[in-house]
Amino acid sequence: MHCTVDHLVVAAASLAQGAAWCAATLGVEPGPGGRHALFGTHNRLLRLDGPGFERCYLEIIAPDPEAPAPPRPRWFGLDTPALRAAVAGQPRLVHVVARCDDVAAVRARVVAAGHDPGPVLEAGRDTPGGRLEWSITVPDDGSLGAGGALPTLLQWRGAHPTDAMPPSGLALRALRLGGVAPALRAAYGLRGVGWSDAPAPALHALLATPRGQVALESSGGLP
Repeated sequence: MHCTVDHLVVAAASLAQGAAWCAATLGVEPGPGGRHALFGTHNRLLRLDGPGFERCYLEIIAPDPEAPAPPRPRWFGLDTPALRAAVAGQPRLVHVVARCDDVAAVRARVVAAGHDPGPVLEAGRDTPGGRLEWSITVPDDGSLGAGGALPTLLQWRGAHPTDAMPPSGLALRALRLGGVAPALRAAYGLRGVGWSDAPAPALHALLATPRGQVALESSGGLP
């Protein structure tokens, strides 16, 4: 049982900041997204085409100032002081989410290999084309394992976001994850990625964009 790259997560202090960064860095405006009531966040999305990365996208995510504070820490480390300080200056690539057909089974395999990605939660959001629903692993404290290199596990129920996304002009050419033990690499079975024994950067993504090739890297020291 293997997983594939579902999406890259770019954290921002606000969606306005994230959209401006996207236009300046990648040469495109992000498309619409939605709100996540469970975690008090909202996002904007862009489809990423590229061989080996089918049905993949880039997510720019930020706390939603119009939402009430969630009763638990937000996902993707968004409430941690280190990440808040890091994205105050500019948005950053922080994480990768892996898509699988049986999230509970893959989670059990990852736990057996030495990492607990958190319980499986049920989440969803409404879109103009209908409701999106998924199951996802989220640690109780919202933290990111190995600086973001240990993927979150996700299983979609029904439609996938890219089904309604037009081409963006972006393509994911390569993704490398660092500092993950061989046993965990095997447990995730994540197709299409490279692995580095060095812990930093935890994530290195190479994108083809209207501005040419752009490398995005996570910064060191993030939770």
